[in-house]
Amino acid sequence: MAVRDYFSAADLTAVKEATREAESRTSGEFVCVIVERSDGFEDARWRAAALGSLIGGLLAAYGFYALEAWEPAFFIWPAVMPFAGMAVGWLAAIAVPPIERELAGGEALRSRVHNRAAAAFVDESVFRTRDRTGILIFVSLFERRVEILCDEGVRDKVPGEAWLGITRVLAAALGDGRGGAALTAAIKACGDVVEEAGLERREDDVNELPDEPRVGDE
Repeated sequence: MAVRDYFSAADLTAVKEATREAESRTSGEFVCVIVERSDGFEDARWRAAALGSLIGGLLAAYGFYALEAWEPAFFIWPAVMPFAGMAVGWLAAIAVPPIERELAGGEALRSRVHNRAAAAFVDESVFRTRDRTGILIFVSLFERRVEILCDEGVRDKVPGEAWLGITRVLAAALGDGRGGAALTAAIKACGDVVEEAGLERREDDVNELPDEPRVGDE
């Protein structure tokens, strides 16, 4: 599902306003990046194709031996059915996201979203703030995972565990179709964490990074 099919224009506007509000009371610079997916997971599709090929071969064997299908036309089954099953498996992984996610595996989902988030941290210049207080909220829809990455000025004040509850709630909401309101709430919660850590807005603070959410569809 494309990002703009999942998040409406009103949702993205609300995210922008939530970012602005969080920055109005803290020295944090919040950047929200939303992508359709973090990886193509072709390895998962090949697993689906291999499984489909196996099932196709078993069906061919069943046709031969269980149904006693010995007519000449049926002798092409062992050659055709595995390839047909391979194609069906590949297409099923593409068409049914839960199949692809399951075959990719939790560790692959986690690591590839993390790597994409780390790249976004650099690409969006989250590290380029005066006090190194950039905070990336990275949302990957296909994987239903959320990463929060912070620059050193925030890491020194806020332990990594402080973000876990926020990411878990938001990730669960993505699966339930409640991502718009949940993302806005997550940004507010991130602002609360930063404020409670004592990173309050200074009188000479300026808005160093754009407040609009960055949207990447693939």
